[in-house]
Amino acid sequence: MDVLFLTAGFLWAAAGATWDVASHRIPNKISYSGIVVGIVLRTSLLGWHGLRTALVGGLIGGGIFFLFYLVRAMGAGDVKLMAAVGCMTGPTRIVEIVTVCALAGGVLAVAVMIYKKRAGRTIRNIGQLLRFRLTHAAKVHPSLNIDNPESIRLPYAVAIAVGALYPLVMTFVKVNHGN
Repeated sequence: MDVLFLTAGFLWAAAGATWDVASHRIPNKISYSGIVVGIVLRTSLLGWHGLRTALVGGLIGGGIFFLFYLVRAMGAGDVKLMAAVGCMTGPTRIVEIVTVCALAGGVLAVAVMIYKKRAGRTIRNIGQLLRFRLTHAAKVHPSLNIDNPESIRLPYAVAIAVGALYPLVMTFVKVNHGN
């Protein structure tokens, strides 16, 4: 059954990534339908335990990303998409997905930074942002945030899709290697 939940999570994340790349937005119809499908799917197959795991998975996935949204480092669509993935995959898989997502997002950010020829500027901005965080904690930086029109916006749903794909692929690798 885990493969079913992981597949659903990946398919929704892939749909969100497709929209994000094309339009720099993740429509609510994708995110909200994913949350509903995750809750209904897990509840119908696992009963009350499934409802609980769907809600906890959604809260963990969406909650972690919500922290980045609060400091304007991420858009609301990414938060809602990760909540949907969490509702589908449940709490035990969402932590793994968020971890892989962060790694994939880092690789994506470096690739875009190199492609846009903004390595020096990006490194200076990271230093400035770290100093700001030390003195201002969770306040929104006045210029280094997604609301700044000069900011480069990453289609972060691509990283979410990679994060959702990883445990699905690893499930098949384990099956084929007898682990």
